[in-house]
Amino acid sequence: MAKLGLRSRLFLSHLVVMMVGLSTLLIVNKLFSPRLFVLHLEQLEGSGFNLLLVRQRLVEGFDYAWSRGAFWSVAVGGTAAGGLSYLVSKRIMQPLVQIENVTQKVAAGHLEERLPSSEIPELNRLALSFNHMAANLEGVEQRRRELVSDLTHELRTPLTVVEGYLEGLADGTIAPSTDIYQRLARETARLQQLVNDLQELSQTEAGYLPIHTQSLDLRPLLKSLVERFSDQLVEGGTVLKLNLPADLPSALADPQRVEQVLINLLGNAFRYTPEGSITVSAWSETDKLWIAVQDTGYGIAPEDLPHVFERFWRSDRSRDRHSGGTGIGLSISRRLVELQGGTIHVESKPGKGSTFRFSLPLA
Repeated sequence: MAKLGLRSRLFLSHLVVMMVGLSTLLIVNKLFSPRLFVLHLEQLEGSGFNLLLVRQRLVEGFDYAWSRGAFWSVAVGGTAAGGLSYLVSKRIMQPLVQIENVTQKVAAGHLEERLPSSEIPELNRLALSFNHMAANLEGVEQRRRELVSDLTHELRTPLTVVEGYLEGLADGTIAPSTDIYQRLARETARLQQLVNDLQELSQTEAGYLPIHTQSLDLRPLLKSLVERFSDQLVEGGTVLKLNLPADLPSALADPQRVEQVLINLLGNAFRYTPEGSITVSAWSETDKLWIAVQDTGYGIAPEDLPHVFERFWRSDRSRDRHSGGTGIGLSISRRLVELQGGTIHVESKPGKGSTFRFSLPLA
């Protein structure tokens, strides 16, 4: 025997409740109503009424009238209650059927489907939760499509270069030389770097990248990074500065991840500041510690600022690709900062430079 559906269960439950109530009413009335009627007749006889000759007929008439009245009451009441139970069950089932249809559409890939609000509070909360889940799934799917599209675009250029050189070497149109092999090595290294960045980006976005926060004195870390990048500077070119207060408090952060963020920001600053200055500064503010990397380089156009932290975004794709950037570093940096409880921002003016600053919670 097939299991009953929710609509049938609701309908039958209402009928059972109705039958129990009516049965209780009938049994109680059947047991006590005649006795109460007889007592009422005895009181009338005690008041001077002579009901001896008609007493039995009165009792029989009362019992007949009560039975007919009870029958029609049960018939009419049962019919009304049954119809009302059916309507209520149908009304409750309508949003549930709608939920089933929408979930089937979402399961089939139509992630834009949403549930309408319901006048039943519990179902309305269910609809809100489902819509929130569907919106998240739609966002994940959209990011997946964008990632596949961006990744295809990024892989196409180095693969085309490698393919062209290899075909030229194979058919003899390109003579093998050290320069050709170095170009192939650079393109291969670019592919390797892109794969590594993508792996790290996927881990940070999924929250799988381990973050080990601790009380961190940023002064030694910042000095070490400035010294490391200063060794790579060409005399007469970019100037790297460090600006730290004497009483810089400790932050609650992961030293390795903070260093990774700073390397990304400094690398971008040097890439777009062929001459001028780059200043690394830090300061505390309420319950946060801020670190900023400010340069006097090319700057970023106002319409491009909202896209700076997007995957594979480049303001000048040809120049970035030539310089070796993958367009993922800032996306990784933003996620690393967020995983440590901070935020990251950018301010820039074309021709005047950019300032990237991020916050970390104080220890």
